[in-house]
Parts: sequence; C-alpha cells; structure tokens
Amino acid sequence: QVQLVESGGGLVQVGGSLRLSCAASGRTFSTYRMGWFRQAPGKGRESVAIIRWSTGSTDYADSVKGRFTISRDKGKNTVYLQMSSLKPEDTDVYYCATVRTGSTWPYDFDYWGQGTQVTVSS
Repeated sequence: QVQLVESGGGLVQVGGSLRLSCAASGRTFSTYRMGWFRQAPGKGRESVAIIRWSTGSTDYADSVKGRFTISRDKGKNTVYLQMSSLKPEDTDVYYCATVRTGSTWPYDFDYWGQGTQVTVSS
C-alpha cells in the first residue's frame, strides 16, 4: 500500500517561495518516477514536475520552468518541490503522486496523497 503525505503548503505573497514535501512509503521507489500535479476542485489536473527516482532526471511544465525545482532524498524517501517567484495563478491544491509506468507528459498517476493548499496572494 503506497502512502504519500504532503506538507508545506500555505499562504504566500506574490514573488515569494514555498517548499512542499512528500513523505513516501509502502514500496521501493527506485524504479519509479514521482511527481507533483495541481488541481483545484472542479478543475482539470495539471502536471507540474516529475523526477525519476533512480537518476534524478526531471521534467517540468512550461508554466513553472525556471521557478520550480523538484528533488528527492533517497535516504528519507521524500520528494520536494521548491517553488519560487510564485504567481497568483500558482494558487491550487498540490498533490504528490507516483507516475504510471510507461506514461509520458502530461503523465498518468497511480497513487497520490491528500494534497496541500498553496495560495498566492496579490
């Protein structure tokens, strides 16, 4: 049973920064990709950033390139999303997820956490 627990969301002003964390458990993630997507209630899902657990290679949505950085700590089984230069349009619920094997951008996901709210105020 995969468990993903996000933390680190909150309220931040335009131009500010936040770091989201995702504690993962329940399987060996070495052969998987992990990522973050965002989705507001009643709206579509947007993939934000993906990382391959084994190599650390990354992929980003055009909307966040240069502002967001995804990383992982193998020892802690934790994935991070460092968000900088935040904009009002980044306001959303952010979910940590495991990427479905074989899927490509914008990716399908098999498991995700409960989500953490990020609100960027102007």
